[in-house]
Amino acid sequence: MMTGWQSGPRVVEVPCTVDIENTPESVHAYVELDGVEVGPGDQVIVHDAPADAPFGTQHFYYRRATVVRATAVERLKARLAGYLELTELYEVGFSEGRAQ
Repeated sequence: MMTGWQSGPRVVEVPCTVDIENTPESVHAYVELDGVEVGPGDQVIVHDAPADAPFGTQHFYYRRATVVRATAVERLKARLAGYLELTELYEVGFSEGRAQ
């Protein structure tokens, strides 16, 4: 579990794997960071990131990424923003009759 306190350097550079797939089964782009876990408010910058993949292909790229750790205040703001956005999903109205 991550706390709001910094336990290491604020900026870390790590290797990463970029998985891009553009097929009828899946359209996605994932980044897996090696040896670091990100938390709320952290920023990840993938260097020389691939832009796309032709239809029907899946590619794996090995790149470097810079992780900028959030401060305690930034982490708190990110958690609060996430909570407030989640509560918007609860604002659902019900009325009698059919929707038109």
